Amino acid sequence: MQFANFRNTRFRGFTSRTNIRWCNGLKYLKTDVSSHMITTVPTPQSTIKVMPIDESKNNAEYQITGLTALASFPGSGNTWLRYLLQQATGILTGSVYKDYGLLKTGFPAENVRNNSVLLVKTHEFGPKAWEPFTKVILLVRDPEKAILAEFNRQSGGHIGFAAPDRYKRTKGKYWQQFVLKSLKMWEATNLSWARDFTGSIKVVFYEDLVGNLESTLRGILNFLEFPIDENLLSCTLLRREGVFRRKKRFLNFDPFTASLRAMIREKKLAVYKYLESLK
Repeated sequence: MQFANFRNTRFRGFTSRTNIRWCNGLKYLKTDVSSHMITTVPTPQSTIKVMPIDESKNNAEYQITGLTALASFPGSGNTWLRYLLQQATGILTGSVYKDYGLLKTGFPAENVRNNSVLLVKTHEFGPKAWEPFTKVILLVRDPEKAILAEFNRQSGGHIGFAAPDRYKRTKGKYWQQFVLKSLKMWEATNLSWARDFTGSIKVVFYEDLVGNLESTLRGILNFLEFPIDENLLSCTLLRREGVFRRKKRFLNFDPFTASLRAMIREKKLAVYKYLESLK
């Protein structure tokens, strides 16, 4: 299954002056992939410069086997987790997409999908989506919050917001249809990877990232079989917010009706029950 809207080239919410302070210069993993252009990201400059270099010395010495997916329903914190892992390892993360906003603001390995990167972001599911991967980190967020975040992203970019009148478009029918469609996709994305992917799987709940970041990151790095650098991990905890988390905003109305909330709650309980059994 494909989320077609992730393939458009528009980007909002970031500027070329976005300030990202990396704990270490970002590199690709050591790899046998030929003619690969190495990208280095200076730190802590506020303007990110992407420089193609052919010398293999700019690759990290560490090499991993196989390819790991970072799979999630949109709005589940995928970009934030990529940022955290780049901070904690100094290694670039890839994506099956080419999001120009992210490409220019901290993720120069957008659209790289080989084992020169730590893992590869995807919102897709199904046999074709699973095929390249030997492992998956399945990032799961409360569906109500994930759906709201994705609605904001589609209207206001990665860190922006939907205007209040967007919820009331066509007397609320547009929003209601969006919620119902998204809820089905949230369920299908999570259960498809959890039930049918034949490789190794680690389920990560977004709420655990927020509430217990250090322990959750350690678990992820162990799953990736990547050595933990205590200095980089400490730096990551200090810079946990970055620029890739949407700030909180309170609407003066509740966009979710009682019936929508009941449906969301029912799906969440069923999916979480299954996912908890995998932990």
